[in-house]
Amino acid sequence: MALKNLIICGNNTLFKILNEIKDVLKFQLINVPEDNLIDLKLNKFDNYLIISKKKIENLNNQIIIREFPIKIDKLLRLININFLKFRFNLQSKINIGSYTLDLNSRIIETNKNKLNLTEREIDIVVFLKNSEKPISVSELQKDVWGHTSKLETHTVETHIYRLRKKIKDKFDDENFIISAKNGYLIN
Repeated sequence: MALKNLIICGNNTLFKILNEIKDVLKFQLINVPEDNLIDLKLNKFDNYLIISKKKIENLNNQIIIREFPIKIDKLLRLININFLKFRFNLQSKINIGSYTLDLNSRIIETNKNKLNLTEREIDIVVFLKNSEKPISVSELQKDVWGHTSKLETHTVETHIYRLRKKIKDKFDDENFIISAKNGYLIN
């Protein structure tokens, strides 16, 4: 698991208090003056959370604490909950070529264009993405739908057709899911 970095922005007193108990904390502390946050290269951190007194634009993983004092156990609970949310959101996004698939909201997007997918469509896309070879209709029936027998059904083909149509209509992409000799695969 990536090291958790708690960045205290513009609050030396809070940094000093947390620094005194750093041995029991499960994150690294970083103290940054309010006007130097821009200089801090946040992309070098995999897992970070910022505590500040005011909202920092274009930043989602932050805790704003305007009023002090705050009980230390409440603060630590707030920090831990926000680290969990950040990790959950980080793990829910999958990059597929130029697309980002959000498993939580069931949205696939590219260039600020968004498309809602069904749970089954998400299952299909994730299964195909995780495969290194084309996946046959029978494999999709077995692994995505849970059918163990050779049913004569066109459910898989129908779902693939509808998913391709949605992707083409929204993103003008006819090659997201392609048909190969042995089945389907994500391009």
